[in-house]
Amino acid sequence: MQQQPATRHDFTRVQAIGFGGLVGIGAGVVVSAFRLSIEQLLKLMQTTYGWLGGHPWWLLPWAILLVLMAIFVGRLVKRTPMIKGSGIPQVEGQLAGEMDYPWWPVLWKKFVGGILGIGSGLFLGREGPSIQLGGTVVQGMAERFNFNGRQRRLLIAGGAAAGLSAAFNAPIASTLFILEEVYHSFSTLVWITSLTSAVVADFISSEVFGLTPVLHIAYQHALPLKYYGLLLILGVGLGLLGYVYQLGTLNGGKLYAKLTWLPAHLNGIIPFLLVIPIGLLWPETLGGGNQMIVSFAQHTPLLVPLIGYFGLRLIFSMVSYGSGLPGGIFLPILTLGALLGAIGARSFVLLGWLPAVFIANFMIYAMAGYFAGISKAPFTAILLITEMVGSLQHLLPLAVVAIVAYITVDILGGAPIYEAMLEKMVTPADPDAHGLSDRVEYPIGEDSTLVERQVRDIKWPQGALLVGVRRGERQVIPHGDTLLRAGDILIILTYQHNRAYVRQQMRRLDG
Repeated sequence: MQQQPATRHDFTRVQAIGFGGLVGIGAGVVVSAFRLSIEQLLKLMQTTYGWLGGHPWWLLPWAILLVLMAIFVGRLVKRTPMIKGSGIPQVEGQLAGEMDYPWWPVLWKKFVGGILGIGSGLFLGREGPSIQLGGTVVQGMAERFNFNGRQRRLLIAGGAAAGLSAAFNAPIASTLFILEEVYHSFSTLVWITSLTSAVVADFISSEVFGLTPVLHIAYQHALPLKYYGLLLILGVGLGLLGYVYQLGTLNGGKLYAKLTWLPAHLNGIIPFLLVIPIGLLWPETLGGGNQMIVSFAQHTPLLVPLIGYFGLRLIFSMVSYGSGLPGGIFLPILTLGALLGAIGARSFVLLGWLPAVFIANFMIYAMAGYFAGISKAPFTAILLITEMVGSLQHLLPLAVVAIVAYITVDILGGAPIYEAMLEKMVTPADPDAHGLSDRVEYPIGEDSTLVERQVRDIKWPQGALLVGVRRGERQVIPHGDTLLRAGDILIILTYQHNRAYVRQQMRRLDG
């Protein structure tokens, strides 16, 4: 009797979970320390500004101290430009093969520079730097394990998800954000690694900060269906002002460029000085804004003060980010959205269209809508606010506002803000046909020009070979007659150093 060959078990996914756990521990510890340091420094700043209000003769020494701090952070940025700004475009560029950087200088300089910039009260967020810190910690781990190519990218994606999860205690939304907005891949190994690392990092962060959601907003009633028409008005307004935010943020650096008397790496002196009157007059507004959101949801100011707060945060957020200091826009966007939701709700209350009891609800919906419009990532926006608020009762109104805001920005021609930031950072790549082989996974959308075209009719990028087409759960070996379909994921073999060129050429083919 012939013996059947033993079944070979595939432990690839088990290994992905194991490495995801290690990634979550490393990124969770670093980002939790980063978040805790920012919160403690921000409390110290608010206390200091309260004391300075009664001791004005100390304002000059305080201003000198902040200028010295700005110079120090500026020198860090000058020596290591990859720590500038959010950090999300840098990680996205790394995963796409469009840029790379040494991990250790970026890790400690982003950590220190982010704490000083965000903790000093500037209108910057911790989440973008947390994503870069998580990805950079894991970059060091990948170097230790001698990982490269796809293995290295999987770990970096997991580290980025872990970083966002530790910053916001939102593991599901963090995983989806990396898949939808940063890595642009929903392959099994990517989401297993990212989800595992995000859950582990969330556990570590929860041990430090507790289980209370970051934006725990108490509300009294779910929104009745008869008021859903107001959500359409709110969504359009969020989309219009989201497009304004995109324009201001993406072009803020041009205004700083006109200050020829100030070296570019010292642009941070301006927001560090401007934050002094803000801290003296409105200390509750300092920082990314999560404390402000929770406070205003409980005790919402009247309409005119709300408009003033929105104008202040809109302008100074652009001033803070445009300076090039290490800090993100994620949390400032949510804060602006919450203020817009409160403004919209207060307006509807004055018009007699909405009971005042639903103001907190509208703040929750508007956070998702504003982020969905600006980032062009509606699924992440809905899940993120659901996890951060700690309630599932808002899913339908969140979806309505997010979709309307997304469509409004799309009609105006707005692009995903993190992709637009990345395009400003990278230059077109040249073909680089040498070294180790690697692969590029490129998804085909419904509106792609590649749909219904045969493989032989496409002029593929130089140094690239189409080796597979993933179609749902099936893998198709392509030949000249293979007809490409919407939803296909093209698997393209090329040289490791050629990935950026191939991806950029595929985007041109797809246009």
